Amino acid sequence: MGTPHIRAEKGEIAERILLPGDPLRAKYIAEKFLENPVLFNDVRGILGYTGTYKGIPVSTMGTGMGVPSISIYVNELIEQYGVKTLIRVGTCGAMQREISIKDVIIASGCATDSGLHNNVFTGDFAALADFEMLNKAYELSTGRGMKTFVGPMLTSDMFYGEKSWGDERWAEYGILGGEMEGVALYTLAAKYKVRALTITTVSDSLFDKNEMTSEEREKSLNDMIELALDTVIEF
Repeated sequence: MGTPHIRAEKGEIAERILLPGDPLRAKYIAEKFLENPVLFNDVRGILGYTGTYKGIPVSTMGTGMGVPSISIYVNELIEQYGVKTLIRVGTCGAMQREISIKDVIIASGCATDSGLHNNVFTGDFAALADFEMLNKAYELSTGRGMKTFVGPMLTSDMFYGEKSWGDERWAEYGILGGEMEGVALYTLAAKYKVRALTITTVSDSLFDKNEMTSEEREKSLNDMIELALDTVIEF
């Protein structure tokens, strides 16, 4: 039957899912971490797979970039396919000097410059993570010696916009880093009363112009993905 954007049949998508922005990263997660992964979606190039991780069914699917794109997929995954536990896995930019490239940020909540909430509320909305999942992810990450920060992030509609990313007030008010999808995931999770979390690896920083090598990027992302998988199967 499927939806306009996902061709899977009911039952082909697990209740637990990892959501990278890049569809090819979903393919990578499936092939590297899941046992017996099966492709359930390739509509519009958005790849989705279901397999098992440590014996538990888990899916992974790309969402594309930005609030509108992830909103489409999260709505359909929850409403049409009964997904109940969602973790966004991706990269972010650090907005605090003490946070370095390769560190992990777990978003306790997301501020935003997006107009998302204007379409729903007469005021703004505090888009927050599921606390139990956040707590489990932090516990696992620190137990593994990962340098992890927990706090609010900025979800921006502008990747190249100077104002949002460069506005020092975000950092002054405690925003740890910037990305482009988390607020939509958290807002929709609140609407549908499901669990959601955003875990990101720092790939760049306002204070450090160095970039990760390809080897460093792969290792850092692998550690973060494994953290997300070990978290999601707990719920």
